[in-house]
Amino acid sequence: IRMKIKNHIPNFITLLNLFCGCLAIVAAFKYDLTIAALLVFAGGFFDYFDGTAARLLNAKSDIGKELDSLADVVTFGVVPSIIVFQLFNQNIADFPIFENNKFLTFAPFLLALFSAIRLAKFNIDDRQTVSFLGLPTPANAIFWASAPLIVYFSKNPLNFGSNFLILFLADLFQNPYFLISMTIIMSILLVVELPLFSLKFKDFNIKNNLFRFIFLILSLLLLITLNVSSLPIIILLYIILSIIQQITL
Repeated sequence: IRMKIKNHIPNFITLLNLFCGCLAIVAAFKYDLTIAALLVFAGGFFDYFDGTAARLLNAKSDIGKELDSLADVVTFGVVPSIIVFQLFNQNIADFPIFENNKFLTFAPFLLALFSAIRLAKFNIDDRQTVSFLGLPTPANAIFWASAPLIVYFSKNPLNFGSNFLILFLADLFQNPYFLISMTIIMSILLVVELPLFSLKFKDFNIKNNLFRFIFLILSLLLLITLNVSSLPIIILLYIILSIIQQITL
């Protein structure tokens, strides 16, 4: 019995990720976008530790792998789509092109569709054990979940990073043209076979992990200096450093 319970602990943690995603959907449809964003980060926490728990408990299973993807498509696919959808619809009144073409307001759900494709590809692709091909869904979710937080702190300043930067990013994330453009770009990045390094360390040799160390150090510095406004920048930094790594290999 104890062995059976141990084997289900990682799956329970995965279900906590899914539960966060479900709560985030409710919050997002109620326009509690900051709560939805925080629940995405909570889901990311559980998503990281379900794999860690599976390794520590030696409780990896096929059902755990599939369950993880099902949870991820909700928390990191559907929820970001709804967040962008709500941001989009909150700010289209001054943009007649969107008011007159209502079908464009559903463009944010491309994120959910392409996240599902990305996760399905990941499950059957044995090339992605130590690195990724395409943007991981949690990274995409962090990019979009940062938007409501940036908008919130631009209106309720608490010395969160550069005032100019947070105001600039808040304006961007409330601009329908930016939202639809980035939705298309991020959707493509989810499925394109662009090699991106993972943050899994096999060892701590500097030469073998140079770009991982650079990314972690720069990310920490950005978080310290820019706080919440650093989050989308960190995701873009991750993509840029991965491209540089591929060019220099």
